[in-house]
Amino acid sequence: MTDLARAGVADTVRLIASGERTAREVTEQALRRIADRDDELNAFSVLLAEEALAEASARDAAPGPVGPLHGVPIAIKEEVDVAGTVTTFGGEANSTPAAADGEVVRRLRAAGAVIVGKTAMPEFGAFPFTEGDSFGITRNPWDPTRTPGGSSGGTAVAVSTGMVPAGIGGDGGGSIRIPSASCGLFGLKPQRGRVTTAPQPHLWWALGTAGPLTRSVLDSALVYDAIRGNVDGDLYKAGGDEPFVDAVGREPGRLRIGWSTKAVTLGVKPDPLHVEAVQETARLLATLGHDVREVDPRYPDPTAAFIPQFFAGIRTEADLVEHYDRLERRTRETYRLGSWVTPKVIQWALKQSEKVSRKANRVFDVVDVLLTPTLAHRPPEVGRLTGIGTVRASLRSMPSIAYVALWNVAGNPAASVPCGIAADGLPVAVQLVGRTDDEATLFSLSAQLEAARPWPLTAP
Repeated sequence: MTDLARAGVADTVRLIASGERTAREVTEQALRRIADRDDELNAFSVLLAEEALAEASARDAAPGPVGPLHGVPIAIKEEVDVAGTVTTFGGEANSTPAAADGEVVRRLRAAGAVIVGKTAMPEFGAFPFTEGDSFGITRNPWDPTRTPGGSSGGTAVAVSTGMVPAGIGGDGGGSIRIPSASCGLFGLKPQRGRVTTAPQPHLWWALGTAGPLTRSVLDSALVYDAIRGNVDGDLYKAGGDEPFVDAVGREPGRLRIGWSTKAVTLGVKPDPLHVEAVQETARLLATLGHDVREVDPRYPDPTAAFIPQFFAGIRTEADLVEHYDRLERRTRETYRLGSWVTPKVIQWALKQSEKVSRKANRVFDVVDVLLTPTLAHRPPEVGRLTGIGTVRASLRSMPSIAYVALWNVAGNPAASVPCGIAADGLPVAVQLVGRTDDEATLFSLSAQLEAARPWPLTAP
């Protein structure tokens, strides 16, 4: 019988459709795995056990499959509304449960998914370490003394340990890709505007988007095809409509792939393990028939576009909470430090984003895909945010975001692809960046890499 801890989205759907398992059995086992592991790792902020079992039973009682995710247990990051739960943003400043699901959650349920709970994040996702005053420290399952990254760290831990087959995260500066790289998952940040942010019109203006973290490329495509698309009021909308599942199933063809280990952030040097991972992946891609060469991406400096939107995003979300005085001290400091970001400054920063995007995309005049490290450093020890303020937290974040945040500013799709486990016992990953609106090529190429170099399905 299939080990459900290792079963991904596609496997779970198949098991339920074949009658080998029921949705309720799958959900019960997911809840048992959470009970077994989460006290140690602290992935979940809220567990919806009774609600999930009732939802699973309803799936079993339906006359046929509800949708492409029928019976699949899925976890949701704390910044996304789930009806009946408080949207905490990783803190304690809200106290009233959400009256309705966010649009992404509504689409997941419509596709047949079972929502089992909400996952930990640093308050407002401000930094790439999943730590907070209210919920404590979330730990990397490959080595509990290390961080799983962030801000979607709770989701990453829940998926990498097999607590759930998939989970929803968000990425405003690498927050899907960083924890995916730290925990051995496939995590793709989609094109800006590919996934609705409703009921909010945007997530940190031009920077943020929602998406899944999964253990396989196909699983990511399945979830994206269920949640992608827009509603009236979305500030951004992506182009193209090719199903991502179709892209996973086809060969990518011969691509021009440029690789570089040069960091966007000046003064940041990549760990030698990550340089080696990029070079090994480049050699593998060449053997797979691609035209692979080292390039200088001539990165533009995204700072002037990123920083105002970062501060504006934090301030906007903080203005919406019910109890400002309950925000963490560091969050209130960040709020004060961002007081200079007026509406006029935000509009200026958005124009800078357009300039950065044009310059960043020049590399795609000569290549189809850019290959880089995902992270500069190895996952550091936990406690990165303990007792420090905004400035020191920002400095400690630089090695995490040095390769990823640019593509939030530019808007391009970018994926963290696992490379296996290093000698230190922690996962290694590389980043693939695609042209504007071209997630399909990244899905196809990532699937080819996955087949040629399989990665572990679950953490120990």
